[in-house]
Amino acid sequence: MSALWQILRLMLRDQRAAMVRGAALAVLVLAMGVALLGLSGWFITAAAAAGLAGVGATFDVFRPSAMVRFLALGRAAARYGERLATHDATLRALESLRLRLLTGHLAAPWQKLIRLRGAEALNRLTADVDALDGLPLRLALPLLAGGATQLLAFAALWMLTGWQVAVWVMAVSVAGGALVLWHMARHTLRPSRRAEAAAQAFRTRLIDMIRARDDLAVYGHLEAQQVAVRSAEARRHEWRLGLDRTDRRAGAVLAGLSALVAGGTLWLGLTMAQDGRLTPAIAALGVFAALALAETLMPLRRAVADLGRMADAARRIKGGLVSPLPTLATVTGTGGLQVSTLRLARPGESLSLTAPLSFAVAPGETVALTGPSGAGKSTVLLALAGLHPPLSGQIMLAGRPLAEWDDPSLRALLTLVPQRSVLMAGTVAEALRLAAPEATGDQMWQALEATALADTIRARGGLEMRLGSRGTGLSGGEARRLVLARALLRRPAILLLDEPTEGLDPATATHVLNGIRAHLPQAAILLASHRDAETDQALRKVTVL
Repeated sequence: MSALWQILRLMLRDQRAAMVRGAALAVLVLAMGVALLGLSGWFITAAAAAGLAGVGATFDVFRPSAMVRFLALGRAAARYGERLATHDATLRALESLRLRLLTGHLAAPWQKLIRLRGAEALNRLTADVDALDGLPLRLALPLLAGGATQLLAFAALWMLTGWQVAVWVMAVSVAGGALVLWHMARHTLRPSRRAEAAAQAFRTRLIDMIRARDDLAVYGHLEAQQVAVRSAEARRHEWRLGLDRTDRRAGAVLAGLSALVAGGTLWLGLTMAQDGRLTPAIAALGVFAALALAETLMPLRRAVADLGRMADAARRIKGGLVSPLPTLATVTGTGGLQVSTLRLARPGESLSLTAPLSFAVAPGETVALTGPSGAGKSTVLLALAGLHPPLSGQIMLAGRPLAEWDDPSLRALLTLVPQRSVLMAGTVAEALRLAAPEATGDQMWQALEATALADTIRARGGLEMRLGSRGTGLSGGEARRLVLARALLRRPAILLLDEPTEGLDPATATHVLNGIRAHLPQAAILLASHRDAETDQALRKVTVL
């Protein structure tokens, strides 16, 4: 539960003024509700007693009735203001959480990022933040407002009816309500977590089925995937039904508790009225006020039912939150790269993956990394890009050790095009501007010309041609060339390419490699390859063993 407290503190700090206003209005709403019902009970009883005593004609009905109207209208207005303030503050706090969480994901180490599945990560991130909307709205603010109202009611009842009624109402309401909600929490933590897990499984499996429907149909697994989707949804429905049953039982017990409090208050009021210590009207006020105080407990049921879900969400996201937003680099470096006795290992291992490597790539040179499949060529490129820690050795970029480059400056100096790159849904221009947001149309066409893709894009609608998810609408080779064009727009001083012409015929591959060099004549280019069309363009080769 410490994670919940940390997230709540962060949300309250981000929206302190609005949350304080909302809490004050929530207390006002509850207090006015108690006052309204208590005054109504007093008014009805006092009017009836005056009629029985034969003094009804002189009984003042105007001021109490005016107060009843004032409390009713004021309570409605305060409720509207409270909803407006608390919901607006909560939505703004969730927006801040999302920004912090996304910033944390973007700043995460490469080894963590590559383990994230796109749909699953986005689904989890969205669901976790959404789950926390109930933290201030249904837990913290109702709990605070309910406690404050109980204290105010305790003081008012003590002054009006005596300590016996005040102690009875508060002790039984608070102790009994806490016991019921604690018991409910014990029985809802696990179902709440299981229901959320089943909901996540349903969404992930459904997304997988939609995205891979062609492959699933070809290999005869589409029906099995449909069964898995329905199974996850059935589990979620089953757990939610269990939560609903527990919620209804808790509601029934709380309603019974309210009746017990009101019944005890009625008995105390009658006893004290018979002894002459209270008037019947004041005794009725205590009874109706006790009934109204049930509103301080009932709203907490929803929060308790979702407590497990909220606690899990808070625990997952608290480690990914960061406060400062990263700044973009404005300084680029020049020069090539030098590698001295570089040795690499897989994450968590100490056994060297490659023999010691030493080589250099000067500005304007193209060097090819060669070697058998699985030798570690891609890992070398990741290490040079600062995305894989070396086991030993030194990497110098533009005359400075890799460790001395901060991330924004490193990304401005160096660009890596990995073996598997991703294109998102949108226009061709949007795909290119991912690398260079300020790129002009002429600059984008120049990059497309360099990768032998300009004629294809012109024939299909130009830069406003729309692509589907993962570049749907382009062939594999065309998508690869669009990724290369995107990298060229950054105009890096060092360009790392992992099998850049995979999927292209030899003539097109040669055209693309020549276009890259013509577009970046002074860049140091290092490419990992096993194709002749690529290695023939290199000034020399470095073998990875």
